[in-house]
Amino acid sequence: MPDVKHFDPEAVLASVEELFWRRGVSTTGVQDIVSATGVNRSSLYATFGGKRELYVAALRRYADRRSGPVFRRLAEDDRGLPAIADFFRALIGVRCSGEYARWGCMVTNAHAGTDNDDPDVRAVLQEHHDRLRAAMFAALERARAAGALRPGVVPGTSADVLALLAYGVNVRSRAGASPEALGDTVTAVLDSLANRPEEIR
Repeated sequence: MPDVKHFDPEAVLASVEELFWRRGVSTTGVQDIVSATGVNRSSLYATFGGKRELYVAALRRYADRRSGPVFRRLAEDDRGLPAIADFFRALIGVRCSGEYARWGCMVTNAHAGTDNDDPDVRAVLQEHHDRLRAAMFAALERARAAGALRPGVVPGTSADVLALLAYGVNVRSRAGASPEALGDTVTAVLDSLANRPEEIR
């Protein structure tokens, strides 16, 4: 008779995601995962594989469930630069206050971690970056079509800059930067792109 799981794998993965997000993969051991989930090692290994496989699954879950919907909303928003401004306001808000304040972004943390040479981790990071950049590009293209970008602004290059700015917000918020300082930086960057900066504030 096959072994019957007495736990919800999805709930366990959600707990593991938060554990890796808050603590990082290098400082989280298997015993920490056992303690956080209440699931023994053999059951974890049988269901998910080892710590590496658990981390990759948790990272992918974060990218799909937390980042993915945000990127889709931005990509589908018709407002252009105001949509980008709202994206950054929401990002700063969630990074600096609430339940996950000062945790940073799990994906950004992975970029700076020691396990980003793993091909599966790098694949998740690249896909996440491509989706972020594509969402920024879509919003900038709408802004360009509406005449809201300054002459000479290139949407592709600016999308790269804004994606890097999002990573910077994640890193600096984790290090304790104030929402006001982060907001001022974002405003300065968006003002440099906008034909009429007053319309995006």
